[in-house]
Amino acid sequence: MSMKLDLGKILFLILLLTLSTMAAFAGNIKGTITDKQTREPLTGATVQIVGTTQGAVADMDGNYSLDLNNGTYTLAVKYIGYKDITMPGVKVTQAGITLNFEMESDAQSLGEVSVTAVAKKNNEIALMQEQRRSLVVQSGVSAQQIAKTQDKDASEVIKRVPGVSIIDEKFVMVRGLSQRYNNVWMNGSAVPSSEADSRAFSFDIIPSSQLDNMVIIKSPAPEYPADFTGGFILINTKDMPGSNSFNISVGTSINDQTHFKDFLHSRGSSMDWLGFGDGFRNLNAGMKGKLNPYPNQESAKNPPMDILNNGLNNDWTVKNKKPIGDLKLNLSYNRRWEMESGRILGMLAAVNYSNTYKTYLDMENSLYGPYDTTNDKQVFMRKATDNQYSNDVRLGALLNFTFQPRSTNHRYEWKNIFNQIAKDRYSERVGFNAQPDEINTMEYYYSTRTTYNTQFTGKHTFANNDSFDWSVGYAYANRNLPDRRLIERDDRNGAMALSDVSREFIKLDEHIASANANYRHDFQLGEIAPSLKAGFYGEYRTRTYNTRVLRYFWNPTNTLPKDFEYDEDVVHNILIDSNYGVDKIYMKEDINYMNNYEGKNTQLSGYVGINVPISAFSIYAGVRYEYDRQELIMNTKQGEESKRSTFYDYKDLFPSVNATYKLNEKHQLRLAYGKSVNRPEFRELSTSVYYDFDLGSGVLGNADLKAAYIQNVDLRYEWYPSNGEQISVALFYKHFENPIEWTYTMTGGTNPLYSYLNAKGANNYGVEVDIRKNLDFIGMRNFSLSFNGAWIKSKVQFNEGTNNIDRPMQGQSPYLINLGLFYNNTESGWNAAVLYNRIGKRIIGVGNRYGSSSEGDARNIPNSYEMPRNSIDLSLSKKWGKLEIKAAIRDLLAERYYFKQFEDVKVNGQARTIEEVTRSYKPGRNYNLTIGYSF
Repeated sequence: MSMKLDLGKILFLILLLTLSTMAAFAGNIKGTITDKQTREPLTGATVQIVGTTQGAVADMDGNYSLDLNNGTYTLAVKYIGYKDITMPGVKVTQAGITLNFEMESDAQSLGEVSVTAVAKKNNEIALMQEQRRSLVVQSGVSAQQIAKTQDKDASEVIKRVPGVSIIDEKFVMVRGLSQRYNNVWMNGSAVPSSEADSRAFSFDIIPSSQLDNMVIIKSPAPEYPADFTGGFILINTKDMPGSNSFNISVGTSINDQTHFKDFLHSRGSSMDWLGFGDGFRNLNAGMKGKLNPYPNQESAKNPPMDILNNGLNNDWTVKNKKPIGDLKLNLSYNRRWEMESGRILGMLAAVNYSNTYKTYLDMENSLYGPYDTTNDKQVFMRKATDNQYSNDVRLGALLNFTFQPRSTNHRYEWKNIFNQIAKDRYSERVGFNAQPDEINTMEYYYSTRTTYNTQFTGKHTFANNDSFDWSVGYAYANRNLPDRRLIERDDRNGAMALSDVSREFIKLDEHIASANANYRHDFQLGEIAPSLKAGFYGEYRTRTYNTRVLRYFWNPTNTLPKDFEYDEDVVHNILIDSNYGVDKIYMKEDINYMNNYEGKNTQLSGYVGINVPISAFSIYAGVRYEYDRQELIMNTKQGEESKRSTFYDYKDLFPSVNATYKLNEKHQLRLAYGKSVNRPEFRELSTSVYYDFDLGSGVLGNADLKAAYIQNVDLRYEWYPSNGEQISVALFYKHFENPIEWTYTMTGGTNPLYSYLNAKGANNYGVEVDIRKNLDFIGMRNFSLSFNGAWIKSKVQFNEGTNNIDRPMQGQSPYLINLGLFYNNTESGWNAAVLYNRIGKRIIGVGNRYGSSSEGDARNIPNSYEMPRNSIDLSLSKKWGKLEIKAAIRDLLAERYYFKQFEDVKVNGQARTIEEVTRSYKPGRNYNLTIGYSF
């Protein structure tokens, strides 16, 4: 049977459909919705046909449009915080009508005080409107977009923002700058670093379900701390609920490299189902008084310690199980009390839990020295293969209260958020070191990272449009490594033998108390209405870092089996009860007080700024003053407590200018300049040494670090075509003086020791593009496209005489690409997304000079790069009333991760590029399924 194309029938069908459409929607109502007092558009206001489900939502410019049959209707116009408008008897004809609405704030009479509603920023349109009206260069992502992507935590969410990439699945890089050049606040208050050895906030610790929006400020302004250069990241959690509800969702995830396969874990490192330890981890509690916390090294005061009776968990056995899937659970309860007096109290409570597994098998972990051009062969400093098994348990809770008095010009909030991640990891490493010795190392690793933030805030608006807001906050971070254990074997004596067994106990506690206040006053000088801003910020931070190391020793006596240390099965034949004793295998503390430190930081700052709108121009200029005092308390002697304080004082002025020129209502240009700073952190200044198993090297601080100062320039063009759409192109340039860089030196000729130092200077510049477009114009109704990309270039210059090589900044990608295609049908309840991500080749391990420059045999150890890879995520969801089912595939392509060193050499007179793999692994593909229900 064949089908012929009948052009006449097709034309008739098109005409019939067109006439049917014209008959069905013969009329139209359109117009704008604005604030009666300020004349600003009310994005998100609704126009509803009373008695029906038909309606429209105002776009970014306050415009709405509603197609209707001919007839007479009653309209209801609503917006949160404003008085409803009801208009009966609206007659619609084929010609259509225009109705503009001016809404009044829902003010309660209170003398001469007027009321301004609180803008919601949990949807894309509202956040885009906020970005458009902002006085500074900023980007953001809303809860609405998070729901589309099904990102599980804040680290996955934020990488959708232009110019942002993620390191180690948790640290944020903005505009090619590492985590140390970014600052993070949550709900308007500072957050402590969640890491012991770097100035960094782990974004993976915040579940996406707790987020209302995240905004990244990219240009300095007087009201923001000066200690940011890449981005000032504002994390805002959910607050006042719009209605009462109880929501529950249960999900699972399967990784094709991990689940239903053998998974190794240590019984001695096991944690309970909530992620807490088994009660035998705390050293001082577990020792039962057998060991003085800091004994003298003299043998008489530090005798051999009997392992069997010390109270520690001494089970080193490794178990095998087959995980069948990850578990994810989310509960949230929203409650809103509206009292007869007009007061409103809102509560939002949420609990999040997940238990996930990850396996990396045959993972390359190597480091190469300069290529041996004479013998045409590689020179490795470490050549190893790792197998790694991780079990992560996350527990989060959120409890927020919002109080709205009868006069809605006041608003009070109390926000609390708690999150903990526990990691239980077992690793095996086999290979060779630089000597070269054959090595076999096992690491038993258990850690917890905990954060808690609480904050009280008040927001007030007065009759003359003056506004005042304040906040008082407290934040706590804890990182606990309660019993990291290492077993090391090598063949230095001719055969593989036990060379070292150690246990390490690390505890970090950080507290931050902060307070800030901001005041804004609007003037009227003829036709010019400038605004004055002023405020202050105060912060007091303390940190305590303690570490203790216990090492196993043994006496070569007849009390132990002959050549027992050469036994291959260390766990079952060596580290067993019968081999423990003061005359057999015993422990002694490797005392080093210099590895402990305390830190105190006081910061006081104030600012003043003025915004002057002149016709289409708006110029916001100001200055910020910051006084910052760091006190680092270190021990000066290794063998005894000998505390000494070192003070680092900074007193600086930070000017900034942000100018905006509105070409018209949809197009605008921004130009910004500002000075910023990057101060050393406690850990970077301390002499504490930490052995990083993944690096296979120690990490040491540098007490001589100086603060880096940066000059920042931004130029951005923004176009807002219509509701929910934007196109922006940004250029940026940054010049660094004394940038703080991650580097290393060689100890013993072949062992790298990582540390920090000030480079001479650096430059960073690039282009960012952000496009969000609906696809209705090509007939793809309910589809939208988002694209953001960045091209970035940087170079660090080091002082002559150092062993460091001029290079791009560590972690800086030359390009970033994010692409998303979304389908959102509110009528049918279907949502779908296809997301693509790629980052350019970036330096992960810094290179260095190797050998003696004075003797002419210096060679360069090449930089180690993370290679580009393509990542595609698919997600699909469907709503049936109160039931929602979500499915997703993460990292569909599951391309292998590669880290490589590149070196240009000449071998036998021929130029060659040597490419050496330093690290590689397969991450696996994740299949996710979540079922949610709202009561």
